[in-house]
Parts: sequence; C-alpha cells; structure tokens
Amino acid sequence: MSFVVLRDGTGFVQCVFDGAVEPFHRETSLAIRGVVRSEPKAKGDLQPPIEIQVQEYAIIGRSDGTIETIITAESSIDKLLDHRHIVLRGMIGSSVMKVRHEMLRVFREFLWSKGYYEVSPPTIVQSECESGSTVFDLTYYNEKAYLTQSSQLYLETVTSSLGNVFCCLPSYRAEKSKTKRHLSEYTHLEVEYDVCTFEDLLSRLEELITHAFDNIIARAGNLVALLNPSQVIDPDGDLFDPANYKFRPKRPFRRLRYSEAIQFCNDNGILNPETGEKFKIGEDITDQPERAMVAKFNEFILMTHFPAAIKSFYMQRDPEDPIMTESVDVLAPGIGEIVGGSMRMWDYDELMKVYEQEKIDPSLYSWYIDQRRYGSVPHGGFGLGIERLLVWLLDLDSVKEGCLYPRYMGRCKP
Repeated sequence: MSFVVLRDGTGFVQCVFDGAVEPFHRETSLAIRGVVRSEPKAKGDLQPPIEIQVQEYAIIGRSDGTIETIITAESSIDKLLDHRHIVLRGMIGSSVMKVRHEMLRVFREFLWSKGYYEVSPPTIVQSECESGSTVFDLTYYNEKAYLTQSSQLYLETVTSSLGNVFCCLPSYRAEKSKTKRHLSEYTHLEVEYDVCTFEDLLSRLEELITHAFDNIIARAGNLVALLNPSQVIDPDGDLFDPANYKFRPKRPFRRLRYSEAIQFCNDNGILNPETGEKFKIGEDITDQPERAMVAKFNEFILMTHFPAAIKSFYMQRDPEDPIMTESVDVLAPGIGEIVGGSMRMWDYDELMKVYEQEKIDPSLYSWYIDQRRYGSVPHGGFGLGIERLLVWLLDLDSVKEGCLYPRYMGRCKP
C-alpha cells in the first residue's frame, strides 16, 4: 500500500494505492480514478479528512526529482523568492493566494452592491500624487512620465459624473526600503466618495473593513484558520463564523488624533527613532513607533488630523485648526498603517494657494484643477494596501508573501 498527496487547485487530498505503483517523483502530474471516502472530522482538523482509494491512474507529466533539492526547510528568504513559482505550489503559498482572491472579491462585491462604479485610471502618468522622491521615472516616447503612486487624482475627476467610484490597480513607490511592510509595486484599492463629510468617510471605512473581515471568514475561514491558528477561539467550532476569531474588528474603531498619538507615545516611552528623543508636534510617527503604539492598544485605530506640513497638498485643512488636515490613517495590530485617506481640498482658491506655497507647477494639474473650477463639492476618499491587510489577517512575516511575485528594492525577478 502506498500513499500520495494530490493537489488539484481546489485543495489537497490523500490518495491510497493498493499493490505495486510505478515509481515517480514529487510534482509528477497524475490522472486518477477511484472512490472518494470521507472520515468524521477529528478534534483539531480544519475540515473532514477525505481520501481517494485509487482504482486506476496514469502518469501525465513526470517530474525529474530535482525539486527536492531546490526548496528545503533551511532555504533562505532570497532563495524562496528566487523560486517563488515553486513555493506557490505548496499549501501555504497557494492558501495565501486563495485568501487574497476572496479578499479582492469581497471588496468588489461590497462596493458594487452599494452602487459604486469601478473604473481603470492610467498607471503611466505625468503628475505626481505623493512625494516626488518616491516615483519611478520613465521616458514616454519623448516626454517625461512616471509610474503612478496613486490613482486618486483620476478617481476624483469622475465623481461628478459617476458618483462614488473605486479602482483596484497596481501603485508604485520607489522607496529604498526592505521592511516587512514595503513593496515597490503593490495592489491598491482606492475609493472616492462624492459629497461626504469627514465623519462619513471614517464611518464608511469602518463599514468596509468590518464587512470585508466577516465575509472573507465566511468564504475562506478554513484557510485563515490554517494560516493564523492562534486567532481561532474554538478550533472545533465553526471556522466560517467571524465570531469564532479573537481579532474580529468591531465598530466603532478607536479614534486617535495625531496630537493625541504624539502625547501617547511620549507618555509611554515610545521615542522618535530619528532623534532618540520624545516626539514633537509636526514630526512624522514612522513605522517602528507607529507599530509600538498600536501594539499597546491591540485594536484597529483611526488616527486622524495630521499636520498639513507632513501630508500631501490635496488634503482639506481642518476648519477648526488650519495647520491640521481632515486626514486619516487606519492602523492595524502587527503591521501599522493599512489605509490612508482624507477629505480632498475642493475649493479652487484654496487649492491654487497651496500650489503656490508648495511651489507646484499648476499647469501639470490643469485637468485636476478644472474639477474645482466647474462646480466642486466636499468629497473624500482613501487607499488601502491589499498586501498589508493580508499580513494582518494571515499573520504573514512580510507583505512579500501577500503578492504573487514581489517587487522591492533589489528584486525584480522572476
């Protein structure tokens, strides 16, 4: 009697062979006919065990056996990424991709159900949305262009004709960083709301994230439990029930203004790593102290009202404190920022004043300025990093595990 684990894209199943079996190596492709048997679910099993009693089989495509030497338990992260196409065949790699699929599906179906239009802005652009130091330059025929950092500006241009809109496309950041939360190319869910208040924006963010969690669990709870078992309350319970997970996000999220976050860090010994001293108003709370702060709360946080000096030009100023903005970062335990959003500056005169202050050439943004010239209204939106959300949901070591083939400083293969 011989046992073989078969993978067919839907999952893994044990096959039982009686009698002699022709030798073949791991990763050989087989066609199998037999009787499927299901056993009662045992304690700790993610699903009832299924096996196939093989009656006949045929070898379709042989494997030469060298795969055993390519990937081992001691393989470095670089070697695993060099052979990512092999890693994705395994249970862990394929399960992450399946959960990612369900996450994208849940987001899209939720937004479609609310009447949002999905659009496809260009990813080759000639205007910068964020800091100019993080763009990838390219020569577009005889003109200078960039790979987009965000589709936000283009989404804003269609809210006046389509209403609420979204896109789910790659965004690019030429950041010289190899941390667990940075990629040069990542999947960016971006949403723009037509006619809303800042409180509307925060409420809709909470609704989207809590809905997504519950529905991802309802569709792929067995895979989430496989990848992040420490968060399951009852392993013998219903793995597709969101209430069976310790880290289920609940509304309302904790609200924390930037100034309050600065005070919290200073009161709790979380120092500015760049100065080694306490934070001052106007300084950016970077990755490390941000995660340390979130770890102390261990819950989702809506961090709001950042200084205009450290945020992008298009963010609406806080009417009660004009040096601050109506902005928000959603912070998740273990990863930090997963969402950045804001109300958008919608008044023509205010926007032109900011262009002058920031020494930005308005001619590059004429199409964006026109949205303020021709009947603008208060509006806002946000961008969510899919890979970062997967790190939180699946307890991944890095965003590199949350995408098919990661791109970051030093890696552009395979």
